[in-house]
Amino acid sequence: MFEGLSPKEQRRVGQRKLEQWVYTKDELQCGVKGAKDDVFFRLKMMKVPANTEWSPGLDESRCRSHCLRDCSCLAYAYDIGVGCMSWGRNLIDTQEFSTSGADLFLRLAPSELGKNSKIKIIIAVTGASVSATLVAIVYFLCKRKSKQALDKIIASKFLTDPETIVSSNGAFKLGFFSPPNSTHRYVGIWYSKLTTSNVVWVANRNKPLKDSTGGAIRISDDGNLRVLNAQNHTLWSSNINVSVSSNTNRSIVSEAQLLDSGNLVLADQEGMILWQSFKHPTDTALPNMKLTVNKNSDMRKMLQAWNGPSDPSSGRFSVGIDSFAFPQLVIYNNDQPYWRSGPWNGHIFTAIQNNETDEFNDAGFILENDRQGTISITYSYTNQSVLSNYGLSYKGTLTQRWWDESERKWKVAWEAPHTKCDIYGKCGVFGSCNLMNSPICRCLKGFKPKYKLEWSKGHWENGCMRKTSLQCQRGSEKEDGFFRVKAVKVPDNPAWLIGLDENECRNQCLQNCSCIAYVFDTSIGCMSWDRDLIDTEKLAAGGVDLHLKLAHSELGNSSRAVAIIAATGSLLGAATVVTLILVLWRSKAHKKQGKKLQRRKTVTDILGIDENQDQVEEVPLFEFEEVVTATNNFQDTNKLGKGGFGPVYKGTLEDGQEIAIKKLSKASGQGVQEFMNEVLVISKLQHRNLVRLLGCCVGGDEKMLIYEYMPNKSLDSLLFDPVKKELLPWKIRYDITHGICQGLLYLHRDSRVKIIHRDLKASNILLDKNLNPRISDFGMARIFGEKQDQDDTRRFGYMSPEYAMEGRFSEKSDVFSFGVLLLEIVSGQRNSIFWYEEDSLSLLGYAYKLWKENNVISLIDPAIADTYFSGQSEEIQKCIQVGLLCVEESAQDRPNISTVISMLRSELANVPHPKPPGFSHSQKIRMSVHLSDRANRVHLRIMPLLHL
Repeated sequence: MFEGLSPKEQRRVGQRKLEQWVYTKDELQCGVKGAKDDVFFRLKMMKVPANTEWSPGLDESRCRSHCLRDCSCLAYAYDIGVGCMSWGRNLIDTQEFSTSGADLFLRLAPSELGKNSKIKIIIAVTGASVSATLVAIVYFLCKRKSKQALDKIIASKFLTDPETIVSSNGAFKLGFFSPPNSTHRYVGIWYSKLTTSNVVWVANRNKPLKDSTGGAIRISDDGNLRVLNAQNHTLWSSNINVSVSSNTNRSIVSEAQLLDSGNLVLADQEGMILWQSFKHPTDTALPNMKLTVNKNSDMRKMLQAWNGPSDPSSGRFSVGIDSFAFPQLVIYNNDQPYWRSGPWNGHIFTAIQNNETDEFNDAGFILENDRQGTISITYSYTNQSVLSNYGLSYKGTLTQRWWDESERKWKVAWEAPHTKCDIYGKCGVFGSCNLMNSPICRCLKGFKPKYKLEWSKGHWENGCMRKTSLQCQRGSEKEDGFFRVKAVKVPDNPAWLIGLDENECRNQCLQNCSCIAYVFDTSIGCMSWDRDLIDTEKLAAGGVDLHLKLAHSELGNSSRAVAIIAATGSLLGAATVVTLILVLWRSKAHKKQGKKLQRRKTVTDILGIDENQDQVEEVPLFEFEEVVTATNNFQDTNKLGKGGFGPVYKGTLEDGQEIAIKKLSKASGQGVQEFMNEVLVISKLQHRNLVRLLGCCVGGDEKMLIYEYMPNKSLDSLLFDPVKKELLPWKIRYDITHGICQGLLYLHRDSRVKIIHRDLKASNILLDKNLNPRISDFGMARIFGEKQDQDDTRRFGYMSPEYAMEGRFSEKSDVFSFGVLLLEIVSGQRNSIFWYEEDSLSLLGYAYKLWKENNVISLIDPAIADTYFSGQSEEIQKCIQVGLLCVEESAQDRPNISTVISMLRSELANVPHPKPPGFSHSQKIRMSVHLSDRANRVHLRIMPLLHL
């Protein structure tokens, strides 16, 4: 209806006279070479025209760019709930509302804004106000200028020295800089609120501009981001191949944007990222940046140090992932190892000595394997408001640091190499470095310096040689043996033997004549060496025990020494026992100590384990009478609830400490001895996101676990309460999510024994006084046994398909439960009772449906909806997407918990798209659990009952 320059028709709607807008399309400048870009004029609170074209997946900025690049696009609108809408034909059925509606952006030629005589828009308003309104519009249009976003470089526009762009959160800046004592100019990214000496990325590091004259950054016609000099010569390019539009003969790349993470990305008109600086690092890694190596192709993505403090060109030091047997970080001096981190054990690099501070205790590395040969390591830090990174200096030092705003300086969490012993192979083969020794290098037991004179002068690089040859398979009566070297950095180049326990690991090395040493680590498994041991270091903390194979004659003196020490120790031990007995006898006069002795004696008598009393002392034991008093004889007023394993009571000890007592049901067929052994294991699991086990109590047939009391009870008591859920704003929910992840990571990967929770749900997430999450009931499967009913502890809504249908479980079963929990946290809905009537969908199916329709706002709990509209939309959408990835039907398709953590800390664009979830349709489930003594496994019968 935009035919001509005057209204074609007038009509009244209510009391307001409306006229259709008319403009001349011929004067748009799109596609005209050398012409200025068209502009948009905003019409507020409009009913959107008919015949809408919907472009899913575009944010508001990309929606505008999409319309601007399409010469047939006449107008666009963006609504958070709907997304991007555009029109390529006449606008019809347009109406102005008084209180609601969308903002419609109408495309105009730039000449429309310059002269009053060429204004081609007529907006009809009520009678007498027409002239005043037109004057206001003319003034507004004449003042309006087409401006690019402050964090973007748009296609065909230049960024010239000294211009910059700044990320939307103000943290990072991109532009031109000169290093100290240099006049050369480089394009880089740095912390905007600090100084340019804190540069984290450099584009043209090896081809600088000679001075500040004529430098520019632009997106060229072929879609590449380029750094140009005054002669328009390319000094650096993103070097990507992209398609070119047949209409404009220009690339589909629309913009380069500096993200809040410090990542510079090139995106096409649909918002697809085609290139990003995070995949082309220089000397610094920011949170969520990945270093990678492909084991098949040996392609690596590494950090490369500067050549000097004033020279950003590629230096001789680099750092990346080495994956010969186990992934480890290695600093290279040119092509030679200079320092290494030790192997990855599932949570940490074993040889990194972390000077952890309270401010930095959530920082660390996450390692991922895509099962296609690519291993990646991501550095992450939970507190995103604190600046942090790790970088490689031109001197070869890798430093992890964070910015202390109060002191306005960088603080170091750790750095490497930190000491002389950290230098790779400092003491040569079969040598060991120890800072506490003088000299710092010594040969391992059973070895001697290869060149004694050189060794005495401090030239240790040639290492050591064996004193006595091994007797392996030579018919000697005296077999070779092992000498244990405690708490060392694992030597380089181990072989990994999968599936062996500690005894099997030892035996294979003993029987293999080429094996010279072995290590068994509970997190890694069995490692052995059949070549020279290099880069062995005594660590101040952590490390592993190295078992070094030696000839029997080399072990003799050691054996005699051990015997002497053992005999001496026995005498001292006997004397100590006598002394303790006297002390305990005299202390019986004290009531409290008397109770402790009585408690220990009672439990010892029950267990009948006189030889293991040290183990008993490791688990605090409470008297039954003490627990009865604390709970007022288990009064109902002290009952906190009933879980699958039994009722839970609140109690208060004599000293005022509040505790939670879980009375275990008799479903467990364990005896007291077996129960105590399992409690001993669980009591050693310590993590800030696990509820702490204080001890246990055994009284007659009663077996109880004593936990620290959580004043805010369980997550479900707040999350699903229509009033109390207001206590859980989005930030707290997001922090709870991360805390649960960290607790699961500890159970799955980092604890002494691998624990599959199997009962992760909102009621098993307890909240301390600060609403920090603590996972409870971990290890209950150990106490109840894998074949026990567990008193119907599991809710079907949290149970993975393979567990429900086949009785199979793994850490991926916990991931499924976590995914359900994550969707509950976002939606505020219980999966177990949720039912979307229209399609008979469960919460999982409903979430997937809304995600596919790009309508996740309909899933979000109204209590946190305001957060979604105030800048946290991407974070919430990311949680939904990660939750859906966790509940995919096939366990193989689900990520492990370390990958989940990485995705939650990544940008939404880097999170994969999920497949349909398991149990997507809502059914009421009746479950029968049968135990088969013959098969020794759980058999489940599932019978769905359709909703009536």
